[in-house]
Amino acid sequence: MQQENYGWRGRMQALGPGILMATAAIGGSHLVASTQSGALFGWQLAWLILLVNVLKYPFFRFGVEYTLTRKESLLVGYQRKGRGYFYSFIVLNIIAAVVNTAGVLLLTASLLQYALPGNLSVTLLCWGILAACLLILLLGHYKALDNVSKLIMILLTFTTLIAVVIAWYNGAQAPQDYVGPSPWTLASLGFLVALMGWMPAPIEISAISSLWLKAKQRHTHITRAQGLFDFNLGYWLTAALALVFLSLGALVQYGSEQPIALAGSAFAQQLMNMYASTIGDWARPLVALIAFLCMFGTTITVLDGYARTLHASFAQLGWIKHPAALNYWLIAQAACGMAMILFFKAALAPMLTFAMTLAFLTTPVFAWLNYSLMRGDGAIVLSWPLRLLSWAGLFYLSGFSLLFLGWYSGLLG
Repeated sequence: MQQENYGWRGRMQALGPGILMATAAIGGSHLVASTQSGALFGWQLAWLILLVNVLKYPFFRFGVEYTLTRKESLLVGYQRKGRGYFYSFIVLNIIAAVVNTAGVLLLTASLLQYALPGNLSVTLLCWGILAACLLILLLGHYKALDNVSKLIMILLTFTTLIAVVIAWYNGAQAPQDYVGPSPWTLASLGFLVALMGWMPAPIEISAISSLWLKAKQRHTHITRAQGLFDFNLGYWLTAALALVFLSLGALVQYGSEQPIALAGSAFAQQLMNMYASTIGDWARPLVALIAFLCMFGTTITVLDGYARTLHASFAQLGWIKHPAALNYWLIAQAACGMAMILFFKAALAPMLTFAMTLAFLTTPVFAWLNYSLMRGDGAIVLSWPLRLLSWAGLFYLSGFSLLFLGWYSGLLG
């Protein structure tokens, strides 16, 4: 019994990188995209969301397992695989770092504006949120990020489950004879690709998780079993919450006469109204605060994760070796994200869609790269179910990417 307790105690102490991945994922892809899927199409996309999470599972897991086995980050493997892959990853990270930082920061500020009394400007709130994130990261680094993310995940999961249970008890708002639009049309392909691009997270998060794991290992000894337990808990919690958010949209907003806002900032107010209509208007301030905390967690993990990846990438190239370079990357990324909000605020929604679409189109490449790193390592033996799932994922992701490119280029009408 003591051995078993020690094992569970060790697993609890090892929790961190997987929870951080969940915190980073749940903001844009879940709080907005999953809920919009339910609001627009009801339950029709539930199986697609679940399928994408299952098919992407091996490639996110490989980032953790590679680090646990080889004692090095995925970035080292990318560089060893070839300069083309490594430089492509760096370019993708730079684009994603700036656009994603601006997008999640603007949505976080919109939620905070809705929660606070008065009429504070979104731009001013963006500055305040950015300052708070930088203060936590520059002073507390990984340990502070680890603790904040765990608290946010507990609050968000508990509150969202309550909202869905009440919504289920109240029954769906759509009339029984309501026939909604179908997502299985070429016109909806762009929405589907954007949804899958960030479901459960962009593929570069696998490399970021690898670096978070390395940071955690500097504080705590983590065995392979403990590391995979942390990853699986975070990953499948993320997948389950994607379905929970879809349920909330399907039960509360699907079939309603109110048009569904697709812009993230406009959708924030609708999201709060959905919670209030299920839990009760008295809960509106509480839910607004928790939704803000969810997006705040996403903002802070996006800032840390992408800055950490860019810092490690350029350090591997030997271009930047200053011990405090991570702090400089954090500040530079925050400044670029804020500049995009100030100068391209009106174009931020299409930029986010572009980032989500790019994330999906690059997924097959880096998914194959993660798989090839695992297959090329004699110290790692993949079970046949994991190999089969990997090939199924590569086939599906590649096929859907080609379908989208054909549609976008006009070859499919």
